[in-house]
Amino acid sequence: MCLGIPGRVMETWRDHDIFMGKVDFDGVVKRVCLEHVPDVTPGDFVLVHVGFALSAIDEAEAKKVFAFLDGMEQLDELYVPSYDDPGSPGGPGEDNGPGGSGP
Repeated sequence: MCLGIPGRVMETWRDHDIFMGKVDFDGVVKRVCLEHVPDVTPGDFVLVHVGFALSAIDEAEAKKVFAFLDGMEQLDELYVPSYDDPGSPGGPGEDNGPGGSGP
């Protein structure tokens, strides 16, 4: 089954003309492609699947989905490090792969 995980957009930028952003998933920050949701801004919530934001959602829906997935123990993958491009913008709590500051 494919699951979309809700998260809050923390910042956005263009990387080789691709709309990208940092998204916070309950304290785990990951890089996400935002091309499918071009109108989102920092503070907005998005539904993410395999590194791509599929849709923008409101905060109430994000909390509801996150609580449901947490209750079903479907969030374990979220805490597994991903290996982003080391040259990408990073920050505290973001997973930047080996030597990064992520979880």
